[in-house]
Amino acid sequence: MKTLCEQAKQAAEELLAAAKLEKGDLLVVGCSSSEITGSKIGTDSRPETAQEVFTGIYDVLKRNGIFLAAQCCEHLNRSLVVEEAYAKAHDLEIVNAVPQPKAGGSFATAAYKGFERPVLVETVRAEAWLDIGGTLIGMHLKRVAVPVRLSFNHIGEAILIAARTRPKYVGGARAVYDERLG
Repeated sequence: MKTLCEQAKQAAEELLAAAKLEKGDLLVVGCSSSEITGSKIGTDSRPETAQEVFTGIYDVLKRNGIFLAAQCCEHLNRSLVVEEAYAKAHDLEIVNAVPQPKAGGSFATAAYKGFERPVLVETVRAEAWLDIGGTLIGMHLKRVAVPVRLSFNHIGEAILIAARTRPKYVGGARAVYDERLG
């Protein structure tokens, strides 16, 4: 059995390859440490579990120049932890809160502790996402979302869902599309 860190790393690597993310792109991760350990979402926050998953994903993203947005739970209105540099470069409004395991979630807490200069923002439009445990993060994706099938569908006991985005197809029956974009 692979460790949670190894599973998270593999999921991030597979999604980066499938989504064709480029340096500077954004990946949103929603992660329930409760679901990973077999409990109902929001009932059994586990900082050590979230830290393992964060480490696996963040190492892959940093190595590839991809930014991470860690979605907080509903107690912080699903705000996102991002690096201050990303927020400023994209003119995102910074909000004031510091995630905690029971108010923001263990994964967001791990990100807040692991980033160089973490800040919270209320919304982003990311190129791809990983949803670990049914955290409902689609609101933070660019349009149009395309499901990505990874080689496995769980991290621990939590269901794993991935997606990428593509530009909208516009035009009609006679339109010609750029295959590189979709």
